[in-house]
Amino acid sequence: MNYLNYQQPKIIAEIGCNHLGNLDVAKELIRLAKECKADYAKFQKRNPKELLTKEQYGAPHPVPYQSYGATYGEHREVLEFNIDQHIELKKYAEYLGIGYACSVWDTTSAEEIISLKPDFIKVPAASNCNFEMLVLLRDHYSADIHLSVGMTTWEEIETIIQLFEETNQAKSRLILYSCTSGYPIDFRDVCLLELRKLYFHFKSRIKEFGFSGHHLGIAIDVAAYTLGAKWIERHFTKDRTWKGTDHAASLEVTGLQKLARDLHHTYEALNFKSADILTIEKIQRDKLKSHTH
Repeated sequence: MNYLNYQQPKIIAEIGCNHLGNLDVAKELIRLAKECKADYAKFQKRNPKELLTKEQYGAPHPVPYQSYGATYGEHREVLEFNIDQHIELKKYAEYLGIGYACSVWDTTSAEEIISLKPDFIKVPAASNCNFEMLVLLRDHYSADIHLSVGMTTWEEIETIIQLFEETNQAKSRLILYSCTSGYPIDFRDVCLLELRKLYFHFKSRIKEFGFSGHHLGIAIDVAAYTLGAKWIERHFTKDRTWKGTDHAASLEVTGLQKLARDLHHTYEALNFKSADILTIEKIQRDKLKSHTH
């Protein structure tokens, strides 16, 4: 018997923008994610000119040495793949036998990724109050919506759930991710018990729960799984020293391998004994135990 009906964990390698704007690097990261036994390789899709104001687009990157362009907008454009490149990435992932997924940051990007019909689409914490985009995903995309609730008020979370409940889709399609939006974050800011809070309040109203971690190491992810997060998402890179702000909060190959190993072992261990004394214990009982009845 599996305690609390634990399901097999699903591991998402969040490649995001860690591909350096290079399609060959992106494909290599998909292959490495597959070799690490991740279930999905996930990317991001933005339309920088739609997402940013003119002032934001023309401003310098807040961390200049991490920038790929003279302005923040140019930086974002360098790291952006077009829809044909996403089609190529999806086909490559399917060829390797790993799922393709994508986060969408704006309505135009949502429309483009909807056309690819991935298994799920992710809404990042930064865009989860873009209700025009949420309605588009709700009404014109049929698979699951994964949504991070980092930097989001309780009232905003309630409004998001109600939006999907209006068409009776929250319970069948909506997956909420506990998340603290920082890159990376201290352990005290992970706030793992937010998972129990989300579970307690919304377990009967949404489909499942996930955890999007921006911490260091892998111990926290196992704890998140045991607290009810079926979906475990971690940023993934080949080299944490590469240019870009997400690499520091990412796992390299060895880290993702160990994370997948530990989550799968934890899943195997989350059960009750099938008998008072297991077969493996009988020999030890006969040899070691005294004063038996």
